Amino acid sequence: MAQSEKVHANNGDRALFSPKETLSSLFPLRVEIQLRQMKQETLAMMTGFERYTKKARRAVFLEEMGQVVPWGELCALIEPHYPKAGGGRPPVGVERMLRIYFLQQWFNLSDPGVEEALYDSAVMRSFVGIDLGCEPVPDETTVCKFRHLLEKHKVGGTMLMKVNLYLQSQGVRITTGTIVDATIIHAPSSTKNREEKRDPEMHQAKKGKQWYFGMKAHVGVDSKTKIIHTAVVTAANVADVSVLPELLHGEETRGWGDQAYRGQRAVIRECAPHAQDCTQRRYRYKYYVDELERAKNRTKSKVRSKVEHVFGVMKLKFGFVKVRYRGLKKNANRLFVTCALVNLFLLRKKLLRWATA
Repeated sequence: MAQSEKVHANNGDRALFSPKETLSSLFPLRVEIQLRQMKQETLAMMTGFERYTKKARRAVFLEEMGQVVPWGELCALIEPHYPKAGGGRPPVGVERMLRIYFLQQWFNLSDPGVEEALYDSAVMRSFVGIDLGCEPVPDETTVCKFRHLLEKHKVGGTMLMKVNLYLQSQGVRITTGTIVDATIIHAPSSTKNREEKRDPEMHQAKKGKQWYFGMKAHVGVDSKTKIIHTAVVTAANVADVSVLPELLHGEETRGWGDQAYRGQRAVIRECAPHAQDCTQRRYRYKYYVDELERAKNRTKSKVRSKVEHVFGVMKLKFGFVKVRYRGLKKNANRLFVTCALVNLFLLRKKLLRWATA
């Protein structure tokens, strides 16, 4: 029998074909699709050889923040607590780990997530200073230990103070007006975990007709520059007015706040003797609406609303709408670092102009 002829096997009607017959005669459509996909790759598939490119918003953001963050001052806060070389594997540089930690805050990344993002994004690797041809990305365990180091020594609050001092040295002064406000940071309310219970340090609170579970971030913001000069973390059920004395720096001439802070004139005067109470007043009653007081509140809101810009950057830009860790201590450290980065972000344009002037 000739080689080119079809031969029937003993196990049925299955036909065997000679090697001379091509796959294209059997599956013409599948072979055509595979040939289209098997195009020769060009150098443009490698980073740096593209003919067409555009600087993305992420690259612009990291380039600006890399210039305005005072790396030297912040690294000096961590250096006394950071492991020293000798007796084992040499530690990763402090500034490199701090840059990775800031990437977590800016893009709301977990410890494993920031490791994968660094392997995936060339822009992030360039910001951190990692060359995959020479060294790997620090693994998630290294990132986790660095975060625990900052939480153990409470570097977050110190970092907020250091950033504010740096901004003052650059000409951004904290004025005599303070806006106080608070926002709820959600926490998981589910009990489907190892302990089968919710985080005991978080609490539920009712706002309007809606119940929330989590913690509450209280901030004191400068009424002119929108700098966060004070931040306090409590459970969500703690009233806003209970932490009002901690949010004032004592040199205010005016204190702004929503109706949650009304009736606190004596507390404001005790903490800041020269401060004028500019909190909003009640205007809606059972049988009538006080239009005069309503108009006054609308005028006060032109200044008070600046604190919402801070919360907008914190929650919408940086994605800090839900806690990532259990307990107030870890999440408080993250909040303080985020507040410092919010201050730098809001003033980055001014800092860049002054740097180039």
